[in-house]
Amino acid sequence: MAIGASAGLASPGAGLWAQLQQQQAQRSADQAEQQAHALRAQARQAQSAADRAQENARTLQGESSQAQVDADNAQRGVQAMKSLTQIQQGIGELRAQIANEVQVPSSVQQAPPVVVNSSGQTTGTLVNVTA
Repeated sequence: MAIGASAGLASPGAGLWAQLQQQQAQRSADQAEQQAHALRAQARQAQSAADRAQENARTLQGESSQAQVDADNAQRGVQAMKSLTQIQQGIGELRAQIANEVQVPSSVQQAPPVVVNSSGQTTGTLVNVTA
């Protein structure tokens, strides 16, 4: 009889124990569900940030390419200006050489310019009228 009595007493305790275990399992399941929900929200935020970062990277890549084109054009402009400066210096040197080669000696005098009046006669010419 002692065995039967103890079996009867164990039964209500076992039900209470099972109920506590079930409540604990339900709390664990609820916490796991909340954690999964929070992690899904974080994953969506991270994916959204990654998408924005990728779009930003594409934009920056395009701007970088355009900046490189601009830099290349500027470099070509600098080279063109250097070439133009060299050409201008060469022309200046050539002018100086030509001027040195084509100097008119001071012993050679130039004739005064001829001027024609309204009657078609040349003026400014010295005529000896003494006889």
